[in-house]
This record gives sequence, C-alpha cells and structure tokens, in this order.
Amino acid sequence: MTSTILEANYIESLLGKEAEDLLTHKAKVSQDLLHLPGPDFIERIWLNSDRHPQVLRNLQQLYSSGRLANTGYLSILPVDQGIEHSAGASFAPNPMYFDPENIVRLAIAGGCNAVATTLGVLGSIARKYAHKIPFIAKLNHNELLTYPNQYDQIMFADVEQAWNLGAVAVGATIYFGSEQSTRQIQFVSQAFKQAHEFGLVTVLWCYLRNSTFKQDQDYHVAADLTGQANHLGVTIEADIIKQKLPECNNGYGAVAKATGKSYGKTDERVYTELTTDHPIDLTRYQVLNCYSGRAGLINSGGATGKNDFAEAVRTAVINKRAGGTGLISGRKTFQRPFEEGVKLFHAIQDVYLSPLITIA
Repeated sequence: MTSTILEANYIESLLGKEAEDLLTHKAKVSQDLLHLPGPDFIERIWLNSDRHPQVLRNLQQLYSSGRLANTGYLSILPVDQGIEHSAGASFAPNPMYFDPENIVRLAIAGGCNAVATTLGVLGSIARKYAHKIPFIAKLNHNELLTYPNQYDQIMFADVEQAWNLGAVAVGATIYFGSEQSTRQIQFVSQAFKQAHEFGLVTVLWCYLRNSTFKQDQDYHVAADLTGQANHLGVTIEADIIKQKLPECNNGYGAVAKATGKSYGKTDERVYTELTTDHPIDLTRYQVLNCYSGRAGLINSGGATGKNDFAEAVRTAVINKRAGGTGLISGRKTFQRPFEEGVKLFHAIQDVYLSPLITIA
C-alpha cells in the first residue's frame, strides 16, 4: 500500500497543475461503449475473430511480456528513427544506440512488452534475443536522403523476412491524407493479409500527412482526422493502432475553411455529443474509432524535450483513462542515458499498473 501511495504521489507531482483535472475527469462518452483492456483481452475480444490461432498465440505473447504482462496494457520501444529522421539526428545524442544490441537491451531493461524496429536491427541480433523479448519488425519507412525529400512510406522488408527472424508482429506506417496514401493502403493491406497468414500480429502507425492540415493549428493531431485514420487502419485489420495524442479537433472544418471547398464527411454530433476539448475525451474518440477498443490504441510518446518524464506520464494517464492500451515511446528514452531511459519506461508503466488511475 505504501508503494502504491508513493507511486500515486509521484505521478501527481509530474502532472502538476493538471493532476486533479486529468485524474478526476468524467468522460463525455461512457466507458460502457468500450471494450477495455484487461488480463482476458485476447480471449474476450479476439477469440471469435478470423485471426489464425498462431496470431492469437503471438498476441498473447505480446501481452504477456515485460512489467505490464497480463494486464491488457502495452509498453513498447520503437526505434525506426535511424531511417525516419536519419541515424545522425537520432543517435548523435547517445551514440551507443548506433549498435542495435543496445536498442534491444534498453527494451528488456525497461520492462517493455516488445521492441519495434527495422529489419536490419532485428536481423543483426535475432538469434540472441528473439526468445527474450517479442520483436515487431517494421516493414516500411520514410527515408530522407532523397532530394528533395519525398515524405513517402516505401517497403524496406517483407513479411517472410519478419517471420524468419522470429518476430511476433509486423508494423507499418500509412500517411493518410497524402498523395501516396492510396498506394500505401493497398500495399500495407496486402502485407497485413500475408502477416496474418504467417501467424503474425499487425501494428499500424496511422499518421496524417498533408501540408493543408496545418492551419491556425496543426490538424495532423485533430481528434476527428486521426480518429478516421484509426478507423481506416482497423478496416485493413490492424490488430493494434499507433496514433499521436490528439491536441485539437474539427480538422474537417479547418481544411474546408482554408481551401474554400468541402472536405470529407463528418457529423456535428462528433463535436457536441462525442467529444469536448478535454484531452481524455479527444483520445476516447480515437479509441471509439478503433472499433470501440477491439483494436488496442497505443499513443506515441513524441520527441524528446525538457520535461520528458512529465510529458510521458501525462500521455500515459490520458491514454489509460480514455480506454487506450498503452504507450509507445522512443526518442524520450533512447536519447538519454541508459538508466534514465529505463527509469522513464518504468514511470510510464507505473501509470498502467496503478489501481488508483482508473478509466474515465
């Protein structure tokens, strides 16, 4: 009990002035509409689906690893930034992570459920670590060496390669809203179909990408647009959705106003009955679009900054209370000393382990 109280006090101290609001907020949409995380999540949600028994086994392995084992929650280390942002930009702050083994060591020491990274990273250490921590092999990436930068997700690996190195899951990104999104949806849909045939879990980075989404605010993180991206993601049978934490809403209206043309389809009740401007309500709308939580929503931790511990814990609290499934945090952990990265992972996981932080 003393430990629980100390953890709760530590979490509240990191939340600062927002603590009471974030920890006591009552959500606009009732939790009764959601399929919430729990120890029986695989059996309760996935048993009657079309997923192959080997997919169910790998899902169970994913949810049964690390400090959050058998809670229904996930804590994942993603490191594809060596391609997405360049190795120099990603690893110069902490050069030890140019060595792929240290990426996996951090995930294990941090108590993560899995490590999500490139074919090259996992392939270089597969025989030593594939049985020690679940692998999520990222299949596509946006490389920034081409000039001018194209901001396109292209396939770097295939499902059979992921299966051969012992991965339990594959990951992919789609830039919804971009000129290339139609092709990306088709390619990733086919890859996910094959992954399920191989018994692998599918994880989709449902990111938005279009310069028109930046207006008075950055509507790449609007609840309505990211929610629809999530809905498209589960439509191609992503088992887990990765999404940025929402920061605003009514991206449809903002794009229509900026362009002077109608854009997409929405309903006024999205903004009046299903959401408010509270971050938990905005995130709950993302969960609703993941088939009401049947596909787990994991929010990203974001870039490193001056207040990484506070920001990571805040994101975890919002995700958990909204009905999400966990956090996937990369740069905040590997761009700092190893032991600090481990400590940050534990701070995130403590939010999900705390019985005092409940579903809103």
